[in-house]
Amino acid sequence: MLLRFTKMHGLGNDFMVLDLVSQHAHILPKHAKQWGDRHTGIGFDQLLLVEAPSNPDVDFRYRIFNSDGSEVEQCGNGARCFARFVLDKRLTAKRQIRVETKSGIIELDIRSDGQISVNMGAPRLAPADIPFQADEQALSYPVVVDDQTVELAALSMGNPHAVLRVNDINNAPVRELGPKIEHHPRFPARVNVGFLQVIDRSRAQLRVWERGAGETQACGTGACAAAVAAISQGWMDSPLLIDLPGGRLSIEWAGPGQPVMMTGPAMRVYEGQVRL
Repeated sequence: MLLRFTKMHGLGNDFMVLDLVSQHAHILPKHAKQWGDRHTGIGFDQLLLVEAPSNPDVDFRYRIFNSDGSEVEQCGNGARCFARFVLDKRLTAKRQIRVETKSGIIELDIRSDGQISVNMGAPRLAPADIPFQADEQALSYPVVVDDQTVELAALSMGNPHAVLRVNDINNAPVRELGPKIEHHPRFPARVNVGFLQVIDRSRAQLRVWERGAGETQACGTGACAAAVAAISQGWMDSPLLIDLPGGRLSIEWAGPGQPVMMTGPAMRVYEGQVRL
C-alpha cells in the first residue's frame, strides 16, 4: 500500500510526518529505520506519527521514532511540526491543541505570526525520573567518561538530557563525548547530550548529540533542558534565546514545578508517497 507523508523541519531538525488518522497502517521500528536512511530511504532525524487519541480530553496522539528505529518519549521541534501539520492538513481547526505523548500531555499554540509555542510541562529533576543513577538530586553531577571526569546537569523534559557547559561551542567535543555519554551506564535509558556556551544572561549557543540520531541541527527538548540547567545554576535568566546550528528558539521557565515554554518555527519541505 502507498502512504502519503510530509517532510518537515524545525530549525533543520528534520522529520517524516505520517497522518494515521485519515489513513490506516501499522508502523513498525523497521519501517522507521528503512525510511530514515539518508542514502536509501527518505532520510530524517525522526519519524512522527499523528494518531487518534486514546484519551478523550486530548486532540491527538503523538508518537516518535528515531532514524535507528527506537521509539522515544518526546521531541520538541517535532511537536511544533506536528502542530503545523494537523492544521495544514485540516485534521483540526483549532490553534490550541492538546496532544498525548509517551511521556504525558503537551499543549501546542499556533500563533498568528506563524511561530508555534509548546508547553513542554515541568522538567523532572529527581534522578529516578530521568532516569539517572545518583544517590541524591543535585544541580550538577561529576561523571567519569574514559579517563576524565565531566561535570553535567541531568534532567528529563519527557526524555532524558545531560547538559555540559563549554567555553567554545565550535570546538566542543560533541562527536567524541556525545556517544560516550549517551551510552554511559549511569543513564540506563541512554541520554541526549547538550553542549552549552553561555554568551550572556539572555543568550546562549547549543549543540546536541541526540540519542539514536547523532548530532542534529536542532533539538527542542535539548534547548529546554539547557535553559533549565542554565537558570537553575544561575548562569542565565528567563526568558532567554538559544541559538542552535539550525536557528533560534525562545525559552521561558519560572522555576521548579513550573512548565517550560518553547517558541519557534516549523516548516513544510515537500509531500510524497512511500510504499509500505
